[in-house]
Amino acid sequence: MGSFQNINSALIHGGIPIDERTGAVNIPIYQTSTFKQDGLGKMRGYEYSRTGNPTREALEALIAELEGGKAGFAFASGLAAITAVLSLLHQGDRVLISSNVYGGTFRLLNQVFDHFGILFTVSDTDDPERFEQDITADVKAVLIETPANPLMTVTDIQLIAEISHRHGLLVIADNTFMTPYLQRPLALGADIVVHSATKYLGGHSDLVAGLAVVSSDELAAQLAFIQNASGGVLGPFDSFLLIRGIKTLAVRLDRHVENAEKAAAFLQAHKAVQRIYYPGLPSHRGYEINRRQAKNGGAMISFALRENYDIRVFYESLKLITLAESLGGVESLVCHPATMTHAAIPKAVREKVGITDGLIRLSVGIEDIDDILADLAQAIEKSEVG
Repeated sequence: MGSFQNINSALIHGGIPIDERTGAVNIPIYQTSTFKQDGLGKMRGYEYSRTGNPTREALEALIAELEGGKAGFAFASGLAAITAVLSLLHQGDRVLISSNVYGGTFRLLNQVFDHFGILFTVSDTDDPERFEQDITADVKAVLIETPANPLMTVTDIQLIAEISHRHGLLVIADNTFMTPYLQRPLALGADIVVHSATKYLGGHSDLVAGLAVVSSDELAAQLAFIQNASGGVLGPFDSFLLIRGIKTLAVRLDRHVENAEKAAAFLQAHKAVQRIYYPGLPSHRGYEINRRQAKNGGAMISFALRENYDIRVFYESLKLITLAESLGGVESLVCHPATMTHAAIPKAVREKVGITDGLIRLSVGIEDIDDILADLAQAIEKSEVG
């Protein structure tokens, strides 16, 4: 955490917190595409904003410090970050992915990287023995989400990293749901951490961004080359907004989690709820592992209503909670994974891992908890059909 003993201070003062030239306490938005050179080969540290920009550099230094890595990289979206990281692989390589991951990640591997001969296998990373059985000679990396999207499956990061490293695999962890405030995968053995920074790190549903942090100088050099060569970088203005969002991450997430714990307890006790997935509940299969590697259960909940409840009516009846893609903003959002976030995954594959048509995913916001619970209660009541 650099010179800070607590992440709460690092969120505000980490990375490059002050503009050295002017003393500005916020890094300025260097809204420029190119930089004056004082002569042939005489640059002032920057030449072209795809290659490097001071605002983006401050963000990259900040996320590297927060995750405890060697270097950070900012991209135009979370999928752009994952694309860059997967570009470390070569034709004929195979990557293992968690059994339920974001649909865009599945689509990227299934319909883009397959064109280049990079293969993937869906693996139960929450079952270490079965996971190790899936490691074949062509497997070169593992990509895990924990908690996974949308079933909140918990993977033991340290154990999977130990198994993977015995087989020479690169360990990539998507930390979007937890952020470095709640979980730090590199400290548990991961080699690369990726984020859809659009979510909790930005926190206000006003930007799209992706971040990656690496654990070694070698990976830093490789990913820096890919970032510059492929060009999917984050612009200066969104970099500025993301730095601003990160400064309030601790206070926002504390409220998110406080609300989520109460919402999960409410849903678990409700007669209409058939199943609930929340790592903060002791009844969750991965509760003990999550408690060991993360600060708490986070603020994402998935659940399914009983058969005598119409989920279409439930969604249409919500007043405070918004039906929308994405998550992690200050407002509560609800989505239908089967037709929204995970629609790119074939139905047979979705249902095999448990992403059923009745699954509801809830991103608990920071509104008053009584209002959130009241909205859930009235929408569930209206959706009862018999």
